Amino acid sequence: MDLILALGISIGVLAGIWGEVSAATGLVTWIGFLSWGSFYAIGGGTHGLIKTLPSNLSGVFWGAMIFYASSALNVPFILGISICIASIIMCVQSKWSVLSFIPGTFAGCASYFGSDFDFTGTCIALVAGALLGYISEVGGVYLSKIGIKQKEVNTENSM
Repeated sequence: MDLILALGISIGVLAGIWGEVSAATGLVTWIGFLSWGSFYAIGGGTHGLIKTLPSNLSGVFWGAMIFYASSALNVPFILGISICIASIIMCVQSKWSVLSFIPGTFAGCASYFGSDFDFTGTCIALVAGALLGYISEVGGVYLSKIGIKQKEVNTENSM
């Protein structure tokens, strides 16, 4: 089977399951999909998982710091100042290889804001999405090899 079709099937089945599970458990569905996309955007595989998870989760941390600083400090323009400082840090931290996926960090931060500041729920959905990305890739590769093996068996039988 073609790898893209196999990935599509694997992703589609898992995405449907994720949609049902996240809705039933109160997790924000789109956050999982955002992390899932981050996994594929960084290149997938174990490398993708290792880069996506810390980057996404550090973004949640920085989002929380922005929220708490702008809520606690009664300073003019504190929201903009907090965003500015955190954005600089989110970029500079990419010098550390485990946090080098800057878009993943900003995706995690945006997820935290979009979840209405639900730190735990955001982290759970981001982890679930990254893991689903990895599982979908493994499943897609497996499905594509099944098709290849079946084709090889059919070719050998026809000789």
